[in-house]
Amino acid sequence: MEESKANSFLEQEKIPVLMRKYSVPCIISLLVAALYNIVDQIFIANADYLGSNGNAGNTVVFPLTVVALAVAVMIGDGCCAFVSISLGSGKKEHASRSVGNAVVLSVVTGVVLTAAYFIFMDPLLIMFGGSVNEETFRFAKEYFIYIAMGIPFYVFGQAMNPIIRSDGSPKFAMVSTVAGAVANCILDPVMIYGFHWGMMGAAVATVIGQVLTAVLAVWYLVHMKSVKLEKGSFRLQGSLIRRFLPLGICSFLSQVSLVASMAAVNNMIRRYGALDTVFSQAEYAQIPMAVVGIVMKFFQIVISAAVGTAAGCIPIVGYNIGAGRKDRALSVLKWLLAIEAAVGTFALCVVELFPNALIDVFGAANESSYYTAFAVKSFRIYLCLMPFACVNKAAFIYLQSLGKAFLSTLLSMIRELVFGVGLTLLLPLVFGLDGVLYSMPVSDALTFFISAVAIGYVFRMLGTKRKSPAGTVAGNCPE
Repeated sequence: MEESKANSFLEQEKIPVLMRKYSVPCIISLLVAALYNIVDQIFIANADYLGSNGNAGNTVVFPLTVVALAVAVMIGDGCCAFVSISLGSGKKEHASRSVGNAVVLSVVTGVVLTAAYFIFMDPLLIMFGGSVNEETFRFAKEYFIYIAMGIPFYVFGQAMNPIIRSDGSPKFAMVSTVAGAVANCILDPVMIYGFHWGMMGAAVATVIGQVLTAVLAVWYLVHMKSVKLEKGSFRLQGSLIRRFLPLGICSFLSQVSLVASMAAVNNMIRRYGALDTVFSQAEYAQIPMAVVGIVMKFFQIVISAAVGTAAGCIPIVGYNIGAGRKDRALSVLKWLLAIEAAVGTFALCVVELFPNALIDVFGAANESSYYTAFAVKSFRIYLCLMPFACVNKAAFIYLQSLGKAFLSTLLSMIRELVFGVGLTLLLPLVFGLDGVLYSMPVSDALTFFISAVAIGYVFRMLGTKRKSPAGTVAGNCPE
């Protein structure tokens, strides 16, 4: 009994303290994961022999790494939510078996994805805008070859990260990811500037960091606290997988639909950039692709903070729902919405006030004035409703932590596919290249109104009074 209640502090500790303990390491882990590709792009952009063509090549490959991340978070977040609910309701054996199954699934899917990437490499690169010019395609392929080799390590490491958090070790989950990113940051300049390995050097540095994260995850699995893995834990059980994977399907679809949105953005940029007076010229053709890629990377940093804050709450909410403490789950939601709004507002101030400083980090000094002008406009338009974007993500993930997989998935699909892809394809018909930039804030605004309805539903559901053992009605417990 004592062992099954190893995480009982989730039902007792003050909510702000728990959120700080779980969300901060999760934020750092996701920020560091996002920095893998961003750091590559910074060093690539500042290498005079790569420049904006190398940047554009990196932008082409980025969605394909997100596909791998989508698989990883589906397995990891689904297992994390299931483990938290299982531990909260005292079903320890279900928790251990789900972790073992998640390990096997992450390894198998990582290998399969790598094989698919090598088989369909050229068509995939073209699909994501690699045909903008010959130089961009060459750089993208060089980078992607080595990135694809590291996909099994990347999927495994990212899938284990939320599982490690669910075991009550958010700091170790953070450290394992940070270790890999630090290795990447150290090796990138050595391989790009020192060895002059170009795109290959950037990719190899990234893969080495991913391998280090995966190795640390393996070490932790052998030393888990609340969950004990046995040989039988790794035997795949269809009935168990069908229970925990749906809890991660929202994370999967939010990432995959983001890939669809990126594909639409990249291809509309290529199409309408070719009709632009400036960017139709061969020497400037890659600029819109490179710039929007940079803007997306900054957005990835902000949304990683938003997702990390919400995802860090999954074990807290899941455990308390499993323990029947809806009052505490509601308290988490109130704190979460306030924090997400603040994160989005701060990021908005940065992009609106300091766009030139942001673009300078990505090698603007080595580019034309057209590059800087389009970058400033892109930052200010594309990211002008980030507070809405952050609150939307919080709503999706919170619903997931409640076990409302269908509703969470539906909202995510509406945002990324219906609005994200649909508006990206439609608005350029009226506004040309600028229409691609308008698609982001319009999508976030429309989704926000739908999210508000979902949040209202959750408030009503969690606000219902629960009966105490003595039969009296208990109100919300003070935090």
